[in-house]
Amino acid sequence: MISPDAYRAQWTSNIRGDLLAGLVVALALIPEAIAFSIIAGVDPKVGLYASFSIAVIVAITGGRPGMISAATAATAVLMVTLVKEYGLQYLLAATVLAGLIQVAAGVLKLGFVMRYVSKSVMTGFVNALAILIFAAQLPELDPRNVTWLTYVLVAAGLAIIYLFPKLTKAIPSPLVTIVVLTGLTLFFGWDVRTVGDMGALPDTLPIFLIPQIPLTVETLLIILPYSFAVAVVGLLESLMTQNIVDELTDTKSDRNQECIGQGIANTATGFIGGMAGCAMIGQSIINVKSGGRGRLSAFFAGISLLIMVVGLGDLVSKIPMAALVAIMIMVSVGTFSWSSIKNLKVHPRSSSIVMIATVVTVVYTHNLAIGVLVGVLLSGIFFAGKIAQLFNVTTTISKDGRERTYTVEGQLFYGSVEDFMNAFDFKEALEKVIIDVSRAHIWDISSVQALDMAILKFRRDGAEVEIVGMNEASDTIVDRLAVHDKPGAIDKLMAH
Repeated sequence: MISPDAYRAQWTSNIRGDLLAGLVVALALIPEAIAFSIIAGVDPKVGLYASFSIAVIVAITGGRPGMISAATAATAVLMVTLVKEYGLQYLLAATVLAGLIQVAAGVLKLGFVMRYVSKSVMTGFVNALAILIFAAQLPELDPRNVTWLTYVLVAAGLAIIYLFPKLTKAIPSPLVTIVVLTGLTLFFGWDVRTVGDMGALPDTLPIFLIPQIPLTVETLLIILPYSFAVAVVGLLESLMTQNIVDELTDTKSDRNQECIGQGIANTATGFIGGMAGCAMIGQSIINVKSGGRGRLSAFFAGISLLIMVVGLGDLVSKIPMAALVAIMIMVSVGTFSWSSIKNLKVHPRSSSIVMIATVVTVVYTHNLAIGVLVGVLLSGIFFAGKIAQLFNVTTTISKDGRERTYTVEGQLFYGSVEDFMNAFDFKEALEKVIIDVSRAHIWDISSVQALDMAILKFRRDGAEVEIVGMNEASDTIVDRLAVHDKPGAIDKLMAH
């Protein structure tokens, strides 16, 4: 666990930078929270309350300082059917249950699974997210819905974002963009789309409430599939975002604590009328690039969001969408790994295929979890193929031709059992066969069954079979699963 001094430092070591960054993030959260509410089919205040609650609670309980969590599209899309068929109260109950599942994942220390997500999958995830972030801005740039002035404002916003830091980095350029474009719009009275056009902002503070649902097994069976999906997708996106922020800031963080923090936040959010959420890579990058590093940035983003929508709703509603589009375009450009395109010619073909497959799947399905799953599966297949190629069996025979030794080298598993079996000549008349596995490792039931089959085939033709050099781990799995020394072994093996 983190020490009290280290935890305190995560709040106080970068106060000015965290406060300014948190303010920028809060402004960027508003239109997205509204949009995600619309995706889920609920009132905008459900997403706004969720973003406030999750950002504040994760700042306190999470494992990654400087990372922003709030209502997200990844979790919103999973709730669409539930809301349509059963209504808002079931969504709130599913949010509470999803949070409890995430807390359980953290307590069981399941954060370690991220070590099995390859760099290629991570790059594909980041690139796909950058494309989705950019694509999400296109409706705000549709010439059928906006005037030419919108393009001018977006261009001006991008110019401020990239050029203002050359003058000073004391104030985050995204914040300057919002202030300048809002001021110009109000001063000249330009008719452009604003945050207020996205939906009505709430004018009251959230209150504690218990979801009004029947407390029955039937209800549990209804919400459980949705809760489990939200919990898994939320943790997957949060942990991958956590890895990215770790790399951006050159710091380490606690994955299991992040699982617990996300779970506590979602559970609490369900009790104040909010939808489930998770970490947001776009807002996290805005936060980091704006100077946010500590827990205070996420906390202040949540508090500022609530103050803005409840107390300053009239002013916030006048922020032109063009300013926020410019910021999100900056995020998209900064998120995309441009070097990955150049590296397609340099990296191994399998790595490039995994990266591209992850991007294509995520963009096509708009589901980060499915894309990452495809990438991980492909990585596993390619890895298994490479390991199988390192497998080899050599053989020597005694001078009298009665005894043959097979020396097995490499990893014996489901991907190499075919080569293992093909290496033996079962038609050769021998008195004794020695299978030397001192340079090999037996991994799974497929390899144990292959060993069983080889031994029994030799014995069937009258040869004595001896296994030598088995390491302790291999001996354990063979002793537990093998049947070649048990009565009726050949019948048992054929039964499989």
